[in-house]
Amino acid sequence: MTSGQPGTGNARPTPTGADAESRSTTAAAGAATQPARTFDKSPAETTPGQSPAGDGGATGVAPNGDREADPAPGGPARKNAARRLGKKGTAAKQAAAEGGTATSDSTSKDSTPAKGSDASKDSGTVDGAAKDGNPLDGAAKDGVPAEDAKAGDADGKDKADGKDKADGKDKADGKAKPVGPERWEAFASAPEPRPSIFTRAGRAVGRFLIHEWTLATLGALALAVLMTWPTLRYPRYTLPQDYWDPSLQSWQMAWSGHILLTDPARLWQSNTFFPELWSFAFSDTLLGYAPAGMLGSGPEDAVLRYNIMFVLAHALATLGAYALARQLGAGRIGAAVAGVSYTYAPWLLAQAGHLHVLSNGGIPLALAMLARGHGWSLRHGYRPERRHDGWVYAGWLVAAWQLSLGFGIGLPFAYFLAGAVLVAAVLFFARRLRTRQAVPFGRRLFAADVLGGVLFAGVGLLMALPFFKVTELHPYAERTIGDVSLFSPPASGFVTAPAESRIWGGLHEGARAALPWHPEMTLLPGFVLYALAAGGLLFSVWRLRHRLLLLAGVLVTMAFAMGTRFFDGTFTYVPLFEHLPGWSGLRTPGRLMLWTTLLLALLAAGAVTALTDRVRDLTAQRIPSWPGPWLRMATLLPLLLVTVEGLNTTPHPVVPTQPAAMRSAGGPLLVLPSNQSLDQHVMLWSTSGFPDVVNGGSGFTPSQLDDVRRVSQSFPDQTSVDYLRTLGVRTVVLLRGQVAGTPWEINIDAPVESLGISRQEVADAVVYRL
Repeated sequence: MTSGQPGTGNARPTPTGADAESRSTTAAAGAATQPARTFDKSPAETTPGQSPAGDGGATGVAPNGDREADPAPGGPARKNAARRLGKKGTAAKQAAAEGGTATSDSTSKDSTPAKGSDASKDSGTVDGAAKDGNPLDGAAKDGVPAEDAKAGDADGKDKADGKDKADGKDKADGKAKPVGPERWEAFASAPEPRPSIFTRAGRAVGRFLIHEWTLATLGALALAVLMTWPTLRYPRYTLPQDYWDPSLQSWQMAWSGHILLTDPARLWQSNTFFPELWSFAFSDTLLGYAPAGMLGSGPEDAVLRYNIMFVLAHALATLGAYALARQLGAGRIGAAVAGVSYTYAPWLLAQAGHLHVLSNGGIPLALAMLARGHGWSLRHGYRPERRHDGWVYAGWLVAAWQLSLGFGIGLPFAYFLAGAVLVAAVLFFARRLRTRQAVPFGRRLFAADVLGGVLFAGVGLLMALPFFKVTELHPYAERTIGDVSLFSPPASGFVTAPAESRIWGGLHEGARAALPWHPEMTLLPGFVLYALAAGGLLFSVWRLRHRLLLLAGVLVTMAFAMGTRFFDGTFTYVPLFEHLPGWSGLRTPGRLMLWTTLLLALLAAGAVTALTDRVRDLTAQRIPSWPGPWLRMATLLPLLLVTVEGLNTTPHPVVPTQPAAMRSAGGPLLVLPSNQSLDQHVMLWSTSGFPDVVNGGSGFTPSQLDDVRRVSQSFPDQTSVDYLRTLGVRTVVLLRGQVAGTPWEINIDAPVESLGISRQEVADAVVYRL
């Protein structure tokens, strides 16, 4: 570039190479002695409309935004420049003229002068000179390096007019000198490489596996396998508790899955109790397990299916109670205590043969989802910002599924939901009237409740219609208050454990002997649970009014569970039995203990959560925190105790093998001997092809089946043969292994040629063709 002393036209070439680098370094070192403020952008990065650093004098605004230079000729900027040159002398002038690169660097945006500093004065001097036509103006003003200015000077054009020809040439050529990297950029850490799709997928899977709900689900499954062992040891050949009701329920799942795939219109007209109508509604149906019934065929697959669902029912109950406690505000350990104590309460061990009773996990899970969707928790109250209609839909859907498993547990749940909706609506409008403010709810949430409630009610109605038909056809099937009295437990039942309890079973043998029907009257929820719930009344994360409400719920549900034993049920069970639709079909009030257990579990969760919070605060304050790990481990003691108290000695008998004659016999058929217990095996055996069978076992016995059993006592004779032909029976299977002590023990080998029927020996059975 062309450079010279101000006011002279003497030009000299700009030093290049090592000499230019040396002079530039010297000039920079001199400028470094002056206080300056660094600016991040280089001249090439100056945004449009923004004056470069060297243009501060020309515009009257310093690079940092302060007005420091007067744009008028001879103004303060020019005077400051003159004083600056006078002070620095010839060497400074020479540095400004000859070391254009260094001077421009010191005044560029990479080294912006601070206001009022000597460097600022230098900038003013340069700008003032540029205003007078100093050739340095082109390089400093436009931010072009000295080499570019030199190239412009090679054209032999005058620079006194203040226009940078070199810069214009570069622009015309479309070339711009690249700005070098920052001097400290080499010391910066290398940018993190972008992870591949496999890395991102692996991280996502890892986050999923360590998520709280993943761990809770896996923990519930593992605990269910251990606590129900040896259910899955021989899952195709054994059943828990006994092989009577479990055989019936194995058939129910198999039938619903089979008929929904082949002929859904015949769902309620099952292949058992032939020729009765609506026979699938003779007892709770477990219809919600129909998808599982679509897998496999035959008795062994039916038993396998039952055992798997038996274990999964325990896991779902644990997870559901855990989710409810967490949604209400309990900590993780407190919620785990609630889940385990709700699922493995000692009284439920007596119900091991009733899968429809153990399948109760949908109750707390649906309540948790509904509470989550409405943004409500016991600990924090109503939080409108947490509302989500998707959870409301999910909650109603789970509630409808729970109802489809059976009315024995589902009917009280339905009435509880109806009461909860009514109470919530009253409280909502009462709060609105009290505060005179519009409490946020939302149309979407309202629509979700309406549609979900309609779905729930629709499922309940569709499930109830067949049962109403059964009651119409068989009026004697309806329960009476006398039936309820037979199964109503006394107050001592609440502290008596069933025989299947590993901890208390042997110790409570005498107490059980005093109960009229101990399988439905041993209602101990656990002494540990009692203790934790009592502690929760005094020390808890729940508010006092909530604790009192939970206590009231415990006492009320206990009174209802006693049936007619609590003041003859005059103020508790009897009004429900007489006035609530469908309640007269419930003959075992002791199963309402399920609600007592859930409320006790929530009280216990509040106490354990308060304990864990207190321990966490104590360990955080201690220095050193040596006892901390031991204190945290101590908070697991309540969980360990409720788990140990739930240990069982449930037997797992081997299921009777299907007779070979049942695999090939065509229906309609009758299997003899016939009684309530043996007929449940026949129902299970009929899962091979589902032929129509006269046999059946349920909560009641149809009068026609009673007649068949009475008439067939003399089979084979003319009277019984004619009667069975009238019913449409074509095959009779007489089991040799079951005839001891019965009338068939004598006439099983009697000739039948005179009766017009045929007789065939098939393995251990005799098959008669009518």
